[in-house]
Amino acid sequence: MIKAFVDTNVCLDLICARKPFNAAAEKLFSLADKGKIKLFVSALSFANLEYILHSQYKMEEARHALARFKVLITVVSLDDKIIELAIGSELPDFEDAVQFYSATQHGLNVIITREVRGYQKADIQAINPEGFIASI
Repeated sequence: MIKAFVDTNVCLDLICARKPFNAAAEKLFSLADKGKIKLFVSALSFANLEYILHSQYKMEEARHALARFKVLITVVSLDDKIIELAIGSELPDFEDAVQFYSATQHGLNVIITREVRGYQKADIQAINPEGFIASI
């Protein structure tokens, strides 16, 4: 089974139906829902998602959206080693570094993101949702 790490921006595209990006996100997470691929996100993404959703919706609505989303993915842990690696990383964006090390420390070698440029210095395949879908 194909396994991939998903960046927070793609998760938001799905949950918030951010046009025009939501179409690819819906296809991607539909593949996960059908059991054709397995998608992973960082625990950091869940915290960020709740924070963003809570600013737009009531707490109950935000939590309900997260609960629906959670069945589509597996959350990988965020630990001391990942933070240490991100701090020492050459990646210019700290959040991208945390995402990168969350993926690699859990054996994942592809990250699906709309910000592919953020991972140019990282030793991981970074691909946008449309490219990933086309490749499988």
